[in-house]
Amino acid sequence: MKPDNRNMIIAIALSIVVLFGWQFFVAGPQMEQAQRRAEITAQQQRDAAAANLPTPSADGTTPAASSAPVPAGTPGSFADREEAIGVSDRVRIDTSSLAGSINLTGARLDDLQLKEYHETVDEDSPIITLLVPSGAPGGYYVEQGWAAAGTDTAVPDGTSVWTLESSNDVLTNASPVTMRWDNGEGQIFRRTFAVDDDYLFTVTQSIENTGAATVVFYPYSRIVRQGTPKVQNFFIQHEGPLGVLGDNNLISKKYTDIANDKQIDATSNGGWLGFTDKYWATAVLSEPLQPLNARFSHMVVGGTDVYQTSFVESTPVNVGPGQTAEETSYVFAGAKRDNVIAGYEKTYGFDRLELLIDWGWLWFFTHPMFWLLTSLYGILGNFGLAILAVTVLVKALFFPLASRSYRSMAAMRRVQPEMKAIQERYKDDRAQQQQAMMELYKTEKINPLSGCWPVLIQIPVFFSLYTVIFISLEMRHAPFFGWIVDLAAPDPTNVFNLFGLIPWDPTTVPIIGGLLHLGVWPLVMGLTMWVQMKLNPPPTDPTQAMIFNWMPVIFTFMLGTFPAGLVIYWAWNNTLSVTQQYFIMKRNGADVDLLGNILTSLGLGKKPADGKSS
Repeated sequence: MKPDNRNMIIAIALSIVVLFGWQFFVAGPQMEQAQRRAEITAQQQRDAAAANLPTPSADGTTPAASSAPVPAGTPGSFADREEAIGVSDRVRIDTSSLAGSINLTGARLDDLQLKEYHETVDEDSPIITLLVPSGAPGGYYVEQGWAAAGTDTAVPDGTSVWTLESSNDVLTNASPVTMRWDNGEGQIFRRTFAVDDDYLFTVTQSIENTGAATVVFYPYSRIVRQGTPKVQNFFIQHEGPLGVLGDNNLISKKYTDIANDKQIDATSNGGWLGFTDKYWATAVLSEPLQPLNARFSHMVVGGTDVYQTSFVESTPVNVGPGQTAEETSYVFAGAKRDNVIAGYEKTYGFDRLELLIDWGWLWFFTHPMFWLLTSLYGILGNFGLAILAVTVLVKALFFPLASRSYRSMAAMRRVQPEMKAIQERYKDDRAQQQQAMMELYKTEKINPLSGCWPVLIQIPVFFSLYTVIFISLEMRHAPFFGWIVDLAAPDPTNVFNLFGLIPWDPTTVPIIGGLLHLGVWPLVMGLTMWVQMKLNPPPTDPTQAMIFNWMPVIFTFMLGTFPAGLVIYWAWNNTLSVTQQYFIMKRNGADVDLLGNILTSLGLGKKPADGKSS
């Protein structure tokens, strides 16, 4: 590879280092500090809620009573989740995937755990808690309801106590539950919850009008989150409010965006919105093509940030005397499993529900990579082995290109004496020197850029694999062999505490702690990268030689905090590249003295004479 082209590759690599370093050590902490913004007063929220068609407000009341006091259960009311659960009657939820309960006060879904997922790799650790009752730390709940249109008709709110009407008192995938609330004015409200084997709730609301006049309502659904959750703020994945709302397409906002904007409104024919975490998500979904007024909003209650995603169906529900009307909406609350979400999108016609999983800008690389990894996992039974197999397949796919590149590099090595002679002959005439070089390349049938391809083709593969390992639930807590028990987490060993022999956590050191996590696999990766660079003799230019010597060290420290699966991929890819390049170049007559180059770089061998290759 020409020095100019080599410099270009170095610049690209160093740019990647700077990008990841800036995001991890500077931008991330700054964005976390910026999450707390100035309070938005309750009056501003009420004024905004009064515009156009009614939208439920974040204080737990209906639009017709938006100035009512905030109900019991506001942030800080309870010491913990268990206390909040114990203060009201509940209907238990028990399926193969979910455990929890529905609060009969408000008839809201506010207690949900995911049976199949634990907080740590230890099977005895607590299962994941997704939804938490209002008033407990991290309150997070889903609620449906009715907004009365321009009347004083009483409607149920967050303080209304419902009664269980169905004979069964446990919600399972085979047995829905129905609750009833009577407003005492001639309207009887019912709410039926059904759930499938995974994470989709079907909520059917009905109104029976026994009064003498027609009543008009607008059904709504909302998700409320009390407190700003901790997010990684990494550019590769969105965490926060999001939704797909017809022609508005995907709307994804950070929590700070919602706090700064106060509220964001959108109209749509069908759609969904909610909150996404790294591996879990909640969303309220309407029937396809149902006209909606949707809103992302924020307010402060008792000093706590409260975020809400909600929609109101803009088609009024008219219920005449003696009539009953009903409407259906849906709730997704669970793990972001690709096959489950795709199944819901296909079965129910939910608009682009797959966007709950953030595959990134390069989704056309990342999603196929995910499919390939999961397919190989189905065959091999281990995601680590699947990563190794993907690397081999990629190498095989690009073997013709790599072979041509390495043959061209071998030819470049053979003509190094002629290139050196041209540089000396025309050292004062750059134009003539370049012309002579191009004539030499043409005569020898050499493509000076071909050596760049083995590096460049790795960039989209590396990025897509990194995205898959970082965001996909399937990689979470996926073991490899030995000490690697979670491919989505960094290598747990650390050379700076002698791999656990010293009872000390180097990452707690102020300022530089983030750089003091260096496990076995990052060291293996750095070693293989260093060996790969020694396939070529040291550059004669001192600056280039210094950069090439330090690049493996820089990348070793950078990848120390990367997911172990990605580091294993890179180490294995380097090993295959060294083997491939060595044999191809030897076959094409290049004198590849790998051991000699290594000894020379360590000061134990002889430096090659000018114009000679090692």
